[in-house]
Amino acid sequence: MSKKAFIFLPDGVGLRNFALTTFNAIGKSLGYEITYWNNTPFKIKEELGYDEVVLTNHQLHPMTTVFTRARKRCELNIFDKKFNETVYNTYNFPQSYKGIKNIIKSLNVDFLVATKSTEKGVNVIREKIKELERSTSKYEYCKRQLQEHKPDIVFCTNPRPTQAIAPVLAAQDLGIPTASFIFSWDNLPKATTLIEPDFYFVWSDYMKNELLRYCPYVKPEQIFVTGTPQFESHFDESLLQTKEVFFKSHNLNLEKKYICFSGDDIVTSPLDQLYIEDLALSVRELNTQGYNLGIIYRKCPVDFTSRYDAVLEQYKDVIVSVDPLWRPVGTSWNEIMPTKEDFALQANICHHTEFVGNIASSMVFDFVAHGKSCLFFDYEQPQLQEGIRDIGQNYKYIHFRSMPTNEAALFVHNKKDLTAIVKAILEGRLTNVPVGKKWFDVVVGTEPKKASETIWKAIDVILKNKI
Repeated sequence: MSKKAFIFLPDGVGLRNFALTTFNAIGKSLGYEITYWNNTPFKIKEELGYDEVVLTNHQLHPMTTVFTRARKRCELNIFDKKFNETVYNTYNFPQSYKGIKNIIKSLNVDFLVATKSTEKGVNVIREKIKELERSTSKYEYCKRQLQEHKPDIVFCTNPRPTQAIAPVLAAQDLGIPTASFIFSWDNLPKATTLIEPDFYFVWSDYMKNELLRYCPYVKPEQIFVTGTPQFESHFDESLLQTKEVFFKSHNLNLEKKYICFSGDDIVTSPLDQLYIEDLALSVRELNTQGYNLGIIYRKCPVDFTSRYDAVLEQYKDVIVSVDPLWRPVGTSWNEIMPTKEDFALQANICHHTEFVGNIASSMVFDFVAHGKSCLFFDYEQPQLQEGIRDIGQNYKYIHFRSMPTNEAALFVHNKKDLTAIVKAILEGRLTNVPVGKKWFDVVVGTEPKKASETIWKAIDVILKNKI
């Protein structure tokens, strides 16, 4: 059986899971000839030594963006109505009406949303997107690349980018099986899945049920439950440094215990800097009571704002920044690329800190994998003004309903309670780990160490069935 796999990277998101983990080595050990079909600025051959075929044609049809934006808004309208909700439309971002081009585009989107917010209407939009992208030079370009290299399967690492539509259609029209990976725990209720591959790989049974719920055109036999490579590094003990080595590497005080504050992007938590300040004040207060605490601040890799600078300077007696080992290869958020070294760094931060505090992040799962608690901030800041997003909205999102109970994470609902909660966690009187592990199993799956292997086994099944 021929086993030539194209691992398609429409943007940089898939690099972390499928180029920088053991995924490639596992595939090769199973006899696969692996080529990265690379639509990103990252030079895979040069940086990693892996075979790659580079896509240099990035041209979308001029109307594709209009129809994909409308599709999302129509689907969210359907979800609100179908499931008697109001939360789905909070996933929408405001449209721009500044400048003639933006006005025309936004008005076209508005018209489609007004006339196509039904399942029949969405089907019309879905087919129109395919028609538009099949008419592009990019589609023909992708077809030629596929005909030249003759892969047996195209595996798309991220179903969200519009850049993925033409390449996947080209593969399907040539009779090449296609599969895609749902890369994040919140993708499906947000109506962000733009491509329609032959097969889908999802983290867990929970996500499989979501896929069937939100994408009625998908059949159960198209879905493989595989887990995600995202968390595999947390179970690789070879990545862990001793406390002495880790602390020395980052100028940490061996006499202190550290709490991790994991920063968020400015959309999720626009006043994030105020929450780390609150945590710093609690740490200072506890240090006057005989504790010896510090904070490791791990910034969001795609946050390049200066909003933390003043707080980090004011509280440098307790806060130490340990930046993610990501680097830009372009200008947009999805061109900020991770590195192999960051897997080890993140695992060591989890291992050598007491717990993590943040706003609504999947870091809860990273820390639970190490048997550590997660504290979610869930109170408004007094500086909240009209037009600034309240972080409480994050916990109303659909993906948080996957929690087995509210004890799956620790919440601080009032700033006055923060110091007492931090103290209780440090003293072992408060933890979310037992229920958090159940939440991990629900969302991530029960075999997180084997995700890469399971994905390759699923690809095996697809190719054998093709024959």
